Amino acid sequence: MAGSRAQQVAAELEARILADHAGPGTRLGLRTELISQFGVSPSVMNEALRILRERDLVEVKPGPNGGVFVANPPPQVRLGGIDLWHLGLAVDPEQLFEARRYLDTLFPAVAMQRATPEDIRAMEWALDDMRAAREDPRAWMDANLRLHLAIARASRIEVLVGLYQTIVSVLSATMTKASFVAGQEGPRRHNMEVHTNLVAAIRDRDAVTLEKMLAQHHEDMVRVR
Repeated sequence: MAGSRAQQVAAELEARILADHAGPGTRLGLRTELISQFGVSPSVMNEALRILRERDLVEVKPGPNGGVFVANPPPQVRLGGIDLWHLGLAVDPEQLFEARRYLDTLFPAVAMQRATPEDIRAMEWALDDMRAAREDPRAWMDANLRLHLAIARASRIEVLVGLYQTIVSVLSATMTKASFVAGQEGPRRHNMEVHTNLVAAIRDRDAVTLEKMLAQHHEDMVRVR
C-alpha cells in the first residue's frame, strides 16, 4: 500500500509542476513541508521522491538552502508509449495534438479514395523510417509526423492540408525532447502495427480495416497530466 501511495504522491507532485509551469530550479519545498502537505510518512515521501528522481523530474539538495527542486519539467504529452516535451508554444501542446488527432481521423478515408502510387510510397518510406528509429524517439516522432502528413497530402483537401502542415511544423519545431516510456515496448509495437495496417488499408482501399485502425489510433494518445 505504501508503494501505491508513493506513486500517487509522485503523480500529484508531477501534476503540480505542470500546472504551475515550473521550470528547472523551481523550489517545491522542504521534504518535511511536503510530508506535512501530503499527510504521509517520511518513508512514503522518500519513495515518491525516488520515483521522481529516477524520471529526472526532481532533485533533492541538502543544507540550509536545500529542499526539493524541479530538475526537468514533466512530459506534456504521452503518445503511443513516447513522452514529448515542447517549449515556446503559445498554446498548450495538447490543443495542437487534439486538432491533429481530429484531422487524422478525417484524412485517411479521403486518402483511401485519392492516393496515388507516389503517395503510398511516401507513406511506406515514413513507415520504414519509424521502424529504423526504434532506439531514437525523436527520429521516431519525426517519421510519425511525416507519415501522417503524407496521408493528409494524399487527401488533396488543400486548405485542410495547409492547416495540418502548419500544426505539424509547429509541433516539430517546438519539440525539445522525446523519450520512450520505460516498460511500454508493447504499446509501441502495437502503435507501429496500427500505422502499418493503416497504410495497408489506404493502399488496398479496405474501408473495414481502415475504420478499425482509426479507432485504435484514436486511443493511442494519452494525456500525462
